[in-house]
Amino acid sequence: MMKLSDPSITRTSPEREIYNELLQLDGKSILELGCGKAEITRAIATEGNDRQIIALEVDEIQHRNHLAIDDLPNVEFIMAGAEEIPCADNSIDVVFMFKSLHHVPLELMDRALLEIRRVLKPGGYAYISEPVYAGDFNDLLKMFHDEEQVRLAAFEAIKRAVDSEVMSLEQQCFFNSPMHFSDFADFEKKVLKVTHTDHRLSDELHAQVKQRFALHMGENGADFQMPIRIDLLRKQT
Repeated sequence: MMKLSDPSITRTSPEREIYNELLQLDGKSILELGCGKAEITRAIATEGNDRQIIALEVDEIQHRNHLAIDDLPNVEFIMAGAEEIPCADNSIDVVFMFKSLHHVPLELMDRALLEIRRVLKPGGYAYISEPVYAGDFNDLLKMFHDEEQVRLAAFEAIKRAVDSEVMSLEQQCFFNSPMHFSDFADFEKKVLKVTHTDHRLSDELHAQVKQRFALHMGENGADFQMPIRIDLLRKQT
């Protein structure tokens, strides 16, 4: 039975350790859907051998930044969404979605998962990483951007895909992803001023968020642990 969350998470780890444990990426064709600032894209592209990556993004600002990247010859950046993937059938070994499925419009989530199945080679894997609606960072985020319903919708879409045998569930795992902000200005830059979502806070709400953030500040900044769920799916052979 698939679980939406796990209150007994004990592991804290960078996500790169998780996907490297679960998947063999060398010599593979890899598709990343919703690559954002391309930070994980870069890690995947440079930390192994013979990896060919197609990285999709719908944010025009981030895509323009991607096109200026000239030191990742094994990465092709394309502006496109998960609901209409510009890849051939049965052409991809591994699909990654790092905290991006819940950003897909609700009415297109099922279609996105069908598209993932279409482009995966038989036996290929879909690694879908989604934030769990829990924890101190979530409490801070939901003050101005409550993602409970879209995260639940993403989980339900994955569950429907598994129940209808679009793909099979290989395993679920849960871990805490460490997050660090040097100060509130750093939090503003990385969270409040993201380009994919227009966060407009009133002066009053901004002050409340800043006050709540300050509760987590220490000598070296503010540290959070974001609980993450991994649903590892596989296309049947």
